[in-house]
Amino acid sequence: MSEDQSGSFAQAGGALLQNFLKLFPLGSELGQVWQSLLAAHSADPSRLGTLQTAYLQQQLALWGSMLARQSGKPAGPVATTDKGDKRFAGREWRESPYYDYLRQAYLLNSRFLNDLVETAELDEPAKHRLRFYTRQLIDAMSPANFAATNPEALRLALETKGESLHAGIRHLIEDVEKGRVSMSDESAFDVGGNLAVTPGEVVFENELIQLIQYQPATAKVRKLPLLMVPPCINKFYILDLQPENSFVRYAVEQGNTVFMLSWRNITEDRLGRLTWDDYIAEGVMKAIEVVRAIGRSDKINALGFCVGGTLLAAALALLRARGEERVASVTLLATMLDFSYPGDIGVFVDEASMAAREAAIGKGGILPGRELAFVFSALRANDLVWSYVVNNYLKGKTPEAFDILYWNADSTNLPGPMYCWYVRNMYLENKLREPGELSMCGVPVDLGAIRLPTYILATREDHIVPWKTAYLSTRHLKGDTRFVLGASGHVAGVINPPSTNRRSYWRSDRLSASAEEWLAGAEETPGSWWLNWNAWLEGFSGGERAAPKKSGNAKFKAIEPAPGRYVKVRV
Repeated sequence: MSEDQSGSFAQAGGALLQNFLKLFPLGSELGQVWQSLLAAHSADPSRLGTLQTAYLQQQLALWGSMLARQSGKPAGPVATTDKGDKRFAGREWRESPYYDYLRQAYLLNSRFLNDLVETAELDEPAKHRLRFYTRQLIDAMSPANFAATNPEALRLALETKGESLHAGIRHLIEDVEKGRVSMSDESAFDVGGNLAVTPGEVVFENELIQLIQYQPATAKVRKLPLLMVPPCINKFYILDLQPENSFVRYAVEQGNTVFMLSWRNITEDRLGRLTWDDYIAEGVMKAIEVVRAIGRSDKINALGFCVGGTLLAAALALLRARGEERVASVTLLATMLDFSYPGDIGVFVDEASMAAREAAIGKGGILPGRELAFVFSALRANDLVWSYVVNNYLKGKTPEAFDILYWNADSTNLPGPMYCWYVRNMYLENKLREPGELSMCGVPVDLGAIRLPTYILATREDHIVPWKTAYLSTRHLKGDTRFVLGASGHVAGVINPPSTNRRSYWRSDRLSASAEEWLAGAEETPGSWWLNWNAWLEGFSGGERAAPKKSGNAKFKAIEPAPGRYVKVRV
């Protein structure tokens, strides 16, 4: 490595580390978290003593097991890896007594730390924070994450005569310069080339959105058009990846005239003034207006994904408050409307951090998309951080081409005022669930006024929108509601095309008082929830008519081919 490379590496590495450390409470706040744990156990020394005794016994058993192996005697494992944990899958971890000891000692230490947290008498919010920070510490300190203690990485280095380490250093330098860990072979994908390729045209744009109308794939189409509102913190093409797993293409092939809202990536300072109300008025409401005009329909069907679903529900509540009927049905995918239990992401939200963020960008400024990407990666650090550190840097391998992970790394900036309002009023103060507590565009809104047929999809392993939290929406929306629970997580559970015949989903014709009661009475169906949703949506599509011969109309003419310019802007 040259001197210039070393200097740029150090500078970029320092910047990357600083960005990552911003996500976690340091100093006094983090100290208070651990002090609460110590105080809880100090109040009951006998409980702590029991944990320590069990831990020492396990460590002695591990030493005994290692000594037995050294003398050629058979010895079973003292600590076993959890199902699905791939960090120690290599045979090298078990063939060598030294690395087997490191592996098992780490697992015992991890178990002890988790037991300290779980047995502490603390209120649930405090325990939740402790669980999260303890998991971050445990994940980071795995022996698999360090070259000297990872036998798989050392074997590769010997076999390649050091070339794997050389490649790993090269990958590290490249990633530090990018400011993020590579999760996919980014050279394999191109937005508009092999991603987001469903044919269509941009038929409207303003400074915040482009609106895409997709070309029909059937001779006749359903009368009511379908508007999709994706999350503004990511790019829309998660719903239009490749032809074989494109939700957009599937919806078009079922006879829907599909429109997609494409959010602008906020890279210009002048756009850093945009607010939540702007996203409602110039985003969702404007898109509804244009879709109705082009579709020649008084009402449309609407679908929202993640925060796109939150924005859509807020817009629908505003329409109801104004006495306007513009939507026939609503679909909410992995969406929170009641933020009572936001999951691990709630660890990052408190009054102190929110006040600091508001002081910095609350009245104008830009929230870098990479900061949000770091947050979401930290929620599943083993899968989305450390596994790639090991693969890319310690083993020198190039990540595989994976469309979802390419999309995951394609970050989107947000305007500071919009972001701060959203986090304070939703995550911190949870006001959307309370009738009249929030105003949209100057009008108090009530989710309970939304009396539309509603399809709610949550996913069972979602780490961003916990499914039980998504289920709370059934308490607030008063229309005929169908709740469906998909397998897998926030993205993979949503993007599950029927052609793969993978996973399953749960549904019940009855809603229950709690998510647990609902699941107990739900029936599991193999395959994709897309089929169930399509059959449901057909009932609100208003019959059929001849497919339009071209996109747009006399007022809203085609501007450029899909996927448009806005989605291609990268940060």
